[in-house]
Amino acid sequence: MVSAPDLTLVLGGARSGKSRYAEGLVTALGGPRVYIATARIWDDEMAERVAAHRGDRGPGWTTVEEPLDLTGALRRHAADGTGVLVDCLTLWLTNLLMAEADVESQTAALVAALAGLPGRVVLVSNEVGLGIVPDNALARRFRDHAGRLHQAVAAVAPRVVLTVAGLPIFAKGNAP
Repeated sequence: MVSAPDLTLVLGGARSGKSRYAEGLVTALGGPRVYIATARIWDDEMAERVAAHRGDRGPGWTTVEEPLDLTGALRRHAADGTGVLVDCLTLWLTNLLMAEADVESQTAALVAALAGLPGRVVLVSNEVGLGIVPDNALARRFRDHAGRLHQAVAAVAPRVVLTVAGLPIFAKGNAP
């Protein structure tokens, strides 16, 4: 399996500091920054979360909203000298499941594309496999797909970071 030269997967639980850490990795480049947002705004509470997230990020980011065609968005926006942040893979997965898309083929296409992307790419995702077994079939499917997605991306990423209480723990590779 071919690895992507400047790819980092940042995993963590809710409010673990994963997005803040990932933003720092991209900002450290000093060049253009692209934020690929996969969230869909389904209600007022989600709209507030998105607005707060955008405000926390500050100026200097080009935001691309892409809930489904993540692979295409990465191909269009990753470039030498550009930092790209995807936040987040689990929201993208949710969107695929809600659209009844073929998650396995979408995951395979994403992983294949990651190996050829220029620039720094940082992917954020929620680690959901550490809790209890969900009580319904859809939640179990989501958890299982998320675990397989994380494993596939981690296989090609030179760096995998788990964030806990705002602290990065390097599961694979070293700090860039």
